[in-house]
Amino acid sequence: MPAHAVIAPADITGLLLAGGRGSRMGGIDKGLQPFNGEPLALHAMRRLAPQVGALMLNANRNLAEYEALGVTVWPDSLADYQGPLAGFLAGLEHCTTPWLLTVPCDTPLFPPDLAARLAEAAIAGQADIAVAAAPEATEDGFALRPQPVFCLLRAELRDSLLRYTAAGGRKVHAWISQHRAVHVPFDRPGDAPDAFSNANTLAELHALENR
Repeated sequence: MPAHAVIAPADITGLLLAGGRGSRMGGIDKGLQPFNGEPLALHAMRRLAPQVGALMLNANRNLAEYEALGVTVWPDSLADYQGPLAGFLAGLEHCTTPWLLTVPCDTPLFPPDLAARLAEAAIAGQADIAVAAAPEATEDGFALRPQPVFCLLRAELRDSLLRYTAAGGRKVHAWISQHRAVHVPFDRPGDAPDAFSNANTLAELHALENR
């Protein structure tokens, strides 16, 4: 890959992942929960849209409500809520750009330069996948922890993911490890420490409001 190569936003399709069961929220549809007065997924859409050329959403219920937000919606092609990789696969099956960027719907404060930094690292590392890594508190201070659902990947990996899931594979990190991947730290001065804070419960969702 030429050193001067870049990945333009127009070459990236953004995929918002809203296809989970919401089990830790009592089974409610997480992406449609109010966040500062509007659906949680809408906040993530607005944050992602300026970073990419096209936008779509993965959901497995309430499809009309998500479509009403102004985005194309694709359900999993795998049955029975198979996890984030099923969402990845749905996105790759409908992606018409060279790259796909996946973002979960429950992390509304993710970095506004997420796509640009993942793309830069993918080019620099001649990688097929770039994964965000965020600082997390430990007993000794902070450590960078991969955030595998914040993932920029080549659209041509669809067949690889199809084979992996067809064989019963469901672990995001295990599939990513089969490819040339780079981890991209989001720990620069000025990076928001809570950018990757996600809401697994309603209490966590309310805690994220008005930050």
